Amino acid sequence: MKNSILVLLLFATVSSCTVIRPGEVGVKRTLGVLDPKPYNEGVVGFNPFTSTVIKVPTRTVNLEVRLSLPSKEGLNVQSEISILYHIIPSKVPDVIEKIGLNYEDVVIVSIFRSAAADVCSKYMAKDMHTAERGKIERSITTLMTSMLGNRGFVIEAVLLKSIVLPAGLSKSIEEKLQAEQESQRMEFVLLKEKQEADRKRIEAEGISTSQKIISEGLTDRIIQYNTIQAFKDLSASPNTKIIVTDGKAPLLIGQ
Repeated sequence: MKNSILVLLLFATVSSCTVIRPGEVGVKRTLGVLDPKPYNEGVVGFNPFTSTVIKVPTRTVNLEVRLSLPSKEGLNVQSEISILYHIIPSKVPDVIEKIGLNYEDVVIVSIFRSAAADVCSKYMAKDMHTAERGKIERSITTLMTSMLGNRGFVIEAVLLKSIVLPAGLSKSIEEKLQAEQESQRMEFVLLKEKQEADRKRIEAEGISTSQKIISEGLTDRIIQYNTIQAFKDLSASPNTKIIVTDGKAPLLIGQ
């Protein structure tokens, strides 16, 4: 009999405590009444016959949602979205009491659907696939924060991870991008051709200017002087030569 009592006491002692891990808080509920003060990480003791400890994560949670987003022109854009959020530890008892443990479905997803529809309906479908995506994400985050901030939730970010545009729109966007790339390529080719034409024009102008300077500098006296210098150089050469000249320009006949 004594052994049985000891076993029961030992069982009661072991089962009357729980461990709160990092990234979560515990809320004690005794006879249906929640303790307004949450318990942080560590060991929490409780009476298993009258109490229980509810554990709620307070670390960042990645909630993934698949949703059809409406666009400004009335199209439906299929999307895969991540909602990053966490609960303020001190607000956990209020969340459990006023919303319940299924708070993701009750408030976060519901408010996200409303905020996403409100924001995306102001943008064209193609904007969700371009640089406007970041603006859309920030707008949804801001709107959700305004609706959930005073309820104990912190919306860290809303990320549009995957956007699937309607087939016809996707094709038209792709064709437009191809046309823009071709236009940019042609602009580059024309620029290179213009640069080459300018190079050839400058080169031709340089040659023309050089020839003009040389032509203007070749007077009769300079030509006569250069002829005399040529005769002198020829006379000093050891090779035998026959020079036929009219006194103005030499004509050499090699030997």
